[in-house]
Amino acid sequence: MLVRRVTTPVLEEHCYVVAGAAGGAALVIDPGAGTAAEVRHLVAEHGLHVGAVALTHGHADHVWDAAAVAADAPVYVAGPDAYRLQDPAAALGEPLAGLFEELAAEPWQRPGDVRSLPGEVLSGGGAELVPGVVVRAVPAPGHTEGSVILLLAGELDDVDTAVLPAGTARDDASPLLGFCGDVVFAGSVGRTDLPGGDEKEMVATLRTLVHSLPPSTVLLPGHGPSTVLAHETATNPHIRAATGR
Repeated sequence: MLVRRVTTPVLEEHCYVVAGAAGGAALVIDPGAGTAAEVRHLVAEHGLHVGAVALTHGHADHVWDAAAVAADAPVYVAGPDAYRLQDPAAALGEPLAGLFEELAAEPWQRPGDVRSLPGEVLSGGGAELVPGVVVRAVPAPGHTEGSVILLLAGELDDVDTAVLPAGTARDDASPLLGFCGDVVFAGSVGRTDLPGGDEKEMVATLRTLVHSLPPSTVLLPGHGPSTVLAHETATNPHIRAATGR
């Protein structure tokens, strides 16, 4: 599995490019403002084409270049956050809406083909959003109503070393990668005071993640360094408080 990370110039948000192998279709996760040109470069470099875009949630800093990256490809988002794609900056509320529009170099363009994440992705064994990339999603409300963690498993045979936490084993046949948007960060969690956020939902989400995902799950957040669930369970004060540890 090929995994690459592009960090945006706006709020240092991470966009990820994932493909089953070079030469096929790529799944682009969370293309924030200013990522389109570099994503196009990465895709061309590896002989790929963009087969789909998937969003962990609908905040402006994670979705702004979705139309430019996707072109005619589908853009998947969980149903509760779909409304945000009408005007993602406005959905942040003021004063953040105006601030973000000033930071973004281009005006918002809504993708032409927005789809809800398929049911088999949200409940069941997952589905290929692009050939060779099977995605499962864990609903993770709290930061927004429709936040999800996108789970992918596969050989770590072509992954930027900067993407993975130090010491991550590469000999696991099916390591679980959790693209977690703004749900969990290294040492912290996403804020819940923006429109659509809910502190109680976040606490429930954190408990669910700890009890339902393998401790070895590699968490690839939307900002900051990657981490491992076991480390966050042991050291993250928000997760410790939520789980009573």
